[in-house]
Amino acid sequence: MLSRVANTTYWMNRYIERAENYARFMDVNFNLALESPTDSMEQWKPLVVITGDWPLYESLYKTVEKRQVIYFLGFDPKNPNSIYSCITKARENARAIRPEITKEVWEQINSIYFFVKNGLEKNRWKKDDPRSFFKMIREGCQLLYGIFDSTITRNEGWHFGKIGQLLERADKTSRVIDVKYHILLSSSKAVGTPLDLMQWAALLKSVSAYDMYRKKYGKLTALNISEFLILDKTFPRSILFCLIDAEKSLYAITGNSDGFTNNAEKQLGKLKSELEFAEIEDIFNSGLHEYIDSFQERLNAISTHIYESFFTTEVKQIQV
Repeated sequence: MLSRVANTTYWMNRYIERAENYARFMDVNFNLALESPTDSMEQWKPLVVITGDWPLYESLYKTVEKRQVIYFLGFDPKNPNSIYSCITKARENARAIRPEITKEVWEQINSIYFFVKNGLEKNRWKKDDPRSFFKMIREGCQLLYGIFDSTITRNEGWHFGKIGQLLERADKTSRVIDVKYHILLSSSKAVGTPLDLMQWAALLKSVSAYDMYRKKYGKLTALNISEFLILDKTFPRSILFCLIDAEKSLYAITGNSDGFTNNAEKQLGKLKSELEFAEIEDIFNSGLHEYIDSFQERLNAISTHIYESFFTTEVKQIQV
């Protein structure tokens, strides 16, 4: 497979996953705002922080208001990570590899694109209740995942797309945990209060983990929720699950079954192995925020190694 095609497939799936996550975050946060004390900034600022785009938001807007945040994350063309921008980029990438994907995949990406474009033109962020709009985006992206999995041959292109989706999903799961722990709950006095439990429930719902968590643990606790979203090997949105499946796809591409043949395999395998043997108590004792920060840096490094190993013509030596 051409490196250009592999790179395009990888990023097409990352952009779709990012858009789906943003729609998910805003839908849940909107529901949470209806039950929380009326403090617009405290309710909506963490949503921007999750995405890592707070500096850009500050440069564009002077205040934090619900409609501004919804516009910034959902529709703003100036935000390269808004839903509109991500879906537009995903469509451009799909167009560039049109012969490599199926008609069904192309039509579904087009359908999502025109739906979001129509929402921008009709100022959907100004509506009193935009939840149905974000629900449609989320369902449209999930439908695309199903079409992609059921119509694309399990070749190198499919695996590159899967790696992009899984790394993006792991990144967003880590961000939502970090924001809850350090921003939404700024006072230790609030631990165990109804507001605290409501926020943890919203966190689980934002990654569609609420029902599966309840089946496994029942009671809502910070320790168990963090363990479920970071270390669970069977829940498809946990960080460890994403890394396990990403490594499988990476091995399928290289034909390797053990060890590593490039830096991407080495760093991904190392991070996955550390998580497999980690315990949530140790993570909390060392500092959850510091752990998540380090994880995100290493995940970004893995993405760079994938680029250097597969998407560029430069020859890179394995770092020992």
